[in-house]
Formats: sequence, C-alpha cells, structure tokens
Amino acid sequence: MNRRTSIRAIVTVAAVAVACVAAPAAQAGLLVASAPSCAEGELERPFQRWLDPLSYTLVPDGGFESGARGWTLSGGAKVVSGNETFYAHGAGDSKSLSLPRGSSATSPVTCAGIDKPIMRFFSKSSGGLLNLSVLSVEVLFETAGGKVASLPVGVALPSSKWQPSLPLPVLASLLPLLPNEQTPIAFRFRPITGTWTIDDVYLDPWRR
Repeated sequence: MNRRTSIRAIVTVAAVAVACVAAPAAQAGLLVASAPSCAEGELERPFQRWLDPLSYTLVPDGGFESGARGWTLSGGAKVVSGNETFYAHGAGDSKSLSLPRGSSATSPVTCAGIDKPIMRFFSKSSGGLLNLSVLSVEVLFETAGGKVASLPVGVALPSSKWQPSLPLPVLASLLPLLPNEQTPIAFRFRPITGTWTIDDVYLDPWRR
C-alpha cells in the first residue's frame, strides 16, 4: 500500500459514511448549470511538509487574492490583509478571509471526481467559549433530482496560529453529473463559535 492509498484509507475510516442517493436518472440542477468546464487545474502539493503527498488544486479564488471572486459571503465575512504564514500557494500572496461568528462563506462551484475527494485549507481562530472555537465545513452537492443538498465535511481545530486542517473526505453521495465522471460541488464555511480566518482552500479532485 503506497502513501497516497494509506492517507485515503485513514481519512475514510475516520469519517462517518452517509446514505447513498439513488434515482433512475439524474436531473441537472443549479450546481450543474454553474459548473466550470472541469478542465484539469494546476496540481500542487501544498501539504507535503505535513507528510501529505497528495496533489491538490486550489478551489476558485481559494487564496482570496481576487477579493473572494465568485464566493458568496454573508454576516460580515470579508477579505482581509494577511496571508496564511506558510504561503503554501505562493510567496507573493497577501490576503485571507475573515469569518466572524454568525457569518457564512460559500465557495464557487468546482469539479470533483465521484470517488470521495478530499479537501484541506488553512485557518486560525480566536474567542469562543473557553477559547474553544468551532468552524463548520459543509459540502453542497446535487441529488439525483437536481436539488442542492448539504452534508457536514468536518470541523477545523481551534488555534491562535495558522495551521492546516486535517484531510477532510467528502463523503456525500456524488453523482457523475458532468463529463468524465465529474460532479459539481461547493464548500460552505460557518463559524459556530469564535472568529475565524481561512486561506488557501484546496481540493484533491481524485481524477484518475
């Protein structure tokens, strides 16, 4: 078993399996309509220093250098100056996304393979009860009937300093709604407690 397979096995066992969504035929919905071309994005290994050799692509404006272009922000979420301190995506980056309690940030639609893609990002936090800040991460996906549904992906661990999230497997019942067994998904970030800042949101699309 190689290292890539080992990491996938570990995060899959740690996640809770979800029920499959079944239907005779899939219908296109909102995410399909707004999906990009699904051309192969630039592959990076931003988490290699943390012994994660997987190849990832940055979600659309996942570094927030273009002002969260295409993201849906609410409740005071905004782009701020200051990059995550590892500069995983680029040494010249200088922006991140601030998420106060009660805010929400939803990424643009991106393409993923249907075989449990993995997402990771960088974050830091402050405040919260007993300084135990909680950031919820969800995946938005389409059911066979074309409706947009959401499921938890995981939570970020509180830290006053920038740190990478754990590898978070997307265990939603993804359907091959796009060519080459691709499916449209988006990610939603919501602070449950505390104030958060996130940066460099990556997806391992698992394209074989």
